[in-house]
Amino acid sequence: MVWVFCAVCLDGSLPAYHLHRGSGAGATNWLLQFEGGGWCNDVESCLIRAGTRRGSTTLMNKQEVFSGILSNNASFNPDFYNWNRVKLRYCDGASFTGDSHFRNKSSVLYFRGQRIWDAIITHLLPRGLAHARKALLSGCSAGGLSVFHHCDDFSRKLPNATVKCLSDAGFFLDAKDIASNFTMRSLYEDLVTLQGVEKNLNEDCKASLANPKLCFFPQYVLRYITTPFFLLNSAYDVYQINHILVPPSADIQGLWKSCKTQLSECNTAQINLLQGFRREMLRASLFIFRGSRRDGMFINSCFSHCQSELQPTWLALDSPRIHNKTMAEAVGDWYFGRNVTKLVDCPYPCDRHCHNLIPQIAQNDDL
Repeated sequence: MVWVFCAVCLDGSLPAYHLHRGSGAGATNWLLQFEGGGWCNDVESCLIRAGTRRGSTTLMNKQEVFSGILSNNASFNPDFYNWNRVKLRYCDGASFTGDSHFRNKSSVLYFRGQRIWDAIITHLLPRGLAHARKALLSGCSAGGLSVFHHCDDFSRKLPNATVKCLSDAGFFLDAKDIASNFTMRSLYEDLVTLQGVEKNLNEDCKASLANPKLCFFPQYVLRYITTPFFLLNSAYDVYQINHILVPPSADIQGLWKSCKTQLSECNTAQINLLQGFRREMLRASLFIFRGSRRDGMFINSCFSHCQSELQPTWLALDSPRIHNKTMAEAVGDWYFGRNVTKLVDCPYPCDRHCHNLIPQIAQNDDL
């Protein structure tokens, strides 16, 4: 673990990253991966977070196992195994975008995500990043959301490199829940206000919306990103099912409890709502699918969340596939221009390759 100065985590500890140096032909190429881990949107939740590894580097593991897209094994990660691979530790609670603080008589919280991003990049530039020939900015979950907000800035900082961006499980939808409330929108609006995020959001996006706070959502900012972008996501993202489509506040009676833990317990109406959520995700990302050749996507129909960091889902004998192509192959083909990669899976339950976090319904072609 490498600590950096000029910024602090929620609790005031120094931010940090892990670096595994590249070798051979990959020695001048860089992959930076944002760590994920949710958000905090009010003082109470941020105070709790500050006392965990999500808000303090003093509580983090000092060493990390790199797997999936971060693996140094050519068999498991053939396109990026010998690159310089960096994992940016997440300790701010706003996807590396905030710039504010909170203080009362007994507590202080530092919302310095934007400064953490700037400090880590400043630290890495003289250590080889400034001379990168190829670079990929990626992230998972809340880290995948970070990619949307820092992609173009990363590209500007490396004017002589081929820079592209990959978001894994970061395409969080601005969608109504089953009670017709925008639960996730409320959370993000509170977060943006508390952590001083709005000034760091994309200016073109903010100018286009009556409510500029909505630019924290990737579906609104993506159209303004000019750097080549790859969207890796499940159409039935488990986090989004549990927190956007069916948050606890929308299911007071617990009618979805069985369905969310065992798909065989879902009734027809619930399955139809899950299929509707998939369609909403595809609509929100459709302009990528129809757009330029520079962008790519891999949208599978697995009940999962974060697939690039896990070896079984990134690249293994039984990894998820779309048209017989793994996500590792799809990302590599896109990054290196070997093929236009815009893959969208058929609806559940047709995919036989999934590593589901929710137990499957018995495969039934009549479902």
